[in-house]
Amino acid sequence: MRVLFATSEAGPFLRTGGLGDVSQALPYAMNKAGQDVRVVMPLYEGIGADFRQTMQFVGSKIIFLGWRQQYAGLFRCIYRGVTYYFVDNEYYFKRSAPYGHYDDGERFAFFSKAVLELIPLMDFGPEVIHCNDWQTGLIPVMLDAFFRGDSTYGGIKTVLTIHNIEFQGNMDRICIQEVYGIPSAYESMVEYNNCANMLKAGIEGADRVTTVSQTYANEIMSPYFAYGLEDILSRRAYKISGIVNGIDTDVYDPKTDKALFENYTVRSLKKRAANKAGLQEMLHLPVAPDKPLIGMVTRLTGQKGLDLVMEVIDDILSMDIQLAILGTGDWKYETALQEVARRYGNKLAVVINFSKDIAGKIYAGSDMFLMPSKFEPCGLSQMIAMRYGSVPIVRETGGLKDTVIPFNPVEKSGRGFTFKTYNAYDMLDAIHRAVGTYYNKEEWTACVKNAMTGEYGWEQSAAKYIDLYKSIVK
Repeated sequence: MRVLFATSEAGPFLRTGGLGDVSQALPYAMNKAGQDVRVVMPLYEGIGADFRQTMQFVGSKIIFLGWRQQYAGLFRCIYRGVTYYFVDNEYYFKRSAPYGHYDDGERFAFFSKAVLELIPLMDFGPEVIHCNDWQTGLIPVMLDAFFRGDSTYGGIKTVLTIHNIEFQGNMDRICIQEVYGIPSAYESMVEYNNCANMLKAGIEGADRVTTVSQTYANEIMSPYFAYGLEDILSRRAYKISGIVNGIDTDVYDPKTDKALFENYTVRSLKKRAANKAGLQEMLHLPVAPDKPLIGMVTRLTGQKGLDLVMEVIDDILSMDIQLAILGTGDWKYETALQEVARRYGNKLAVVINFSKDIAGKIYAGSDMFLMPSKFEPCGLSQMIAMRYGSVPIVRETGGLKDTVIPFNPVEKSGRGFTFKTYNAYDMLDAIHRAVGTYYNKEEWTACVKNAMTGEYGWEQSAAKYIDLYKSIVK
């Protein structure tokens, strides 16, 4: 299969979250499986000089977007065997950050149009364009509106993956024709609730729509999770499915991760103790080998369940445990956690920052990993934690439900602790169950080993995407 993977970000060039991880790992996994999957993304100002030096100029075109005419250059490089294309335009992409600008709708409409216009320069001929989130949602509509008459594009199919339906690319309705240049015959595909909705355009126009877990695919059919798109999704349910994400098991490997105080495997679990002691010392917590240490690596937002944590933080810290939190986010949570840390200095360590190095140390040094999300399309942190032997405590939503099997002490099966309702005391009960199990060393060791030996790589998910591509091309 020849697949062009269109994304607004991709590691290692530029990533702000899970989309960047997926855009790096999934094409790599599919190429390892024998496919020709190439990635296209904007050439942002934030892409480092070391990467830019590896890029070759392919060519350029003038892109017509409504009444606008803009230059689009195409650059190319190869990383880990995967071909990456970069769309160059300094007016749109020479910015301090990839998102959050007043003209984001115009910027990513340009990117979508440019991806299609530049395909002839790629010497590639994709059979499928795999779009991701609202930033590429206009590609299926523009493909039908402007390019189907050209034999280069006639047989191309499209897939749209929704990574987080909360973000939809809503703009003023006037943008549909005035800015995006969408013909009136296709206007209804983009318009929703008197707005230009770029994610809705992708849902309407794509041949198939996927989400990043099967549970999330079911959840977004309901108003609570759909953020206003439940009617559209229900009408298009026949083409929606869920394929759970994976993680790059070469990158996230406790056997080789250079961030750790000491490397280990499931066969050398005793070495993991050095990581707990090193983490406690680094965070100025008492070095206590037998005291449960709970970790969190998260955005400090309501979506990630921080309101639940703050509601019962004193109850959590009244237990004989330690808690280490790494992240940034809403000011109210940052401030509140720092205030609590001053009161519980020997139990709570809070790092208001993000550091991949410290994150790795928390995954390897914590006994448990708390992730009480209000919703979680897939989540990667729980899979990384399990691979490193940190037992997850999660709410049963989205990908958390699909990847964390509750521990059964009788059968010694399962690899985590879960709770269903979005309630602080249900979360607290799950923490109590995990801590209680921690003191039964036989059960705890079984749970840790189950977690570490789970399958979290991309192989199975990549195979499902390949099957999906083949089904629509046929």
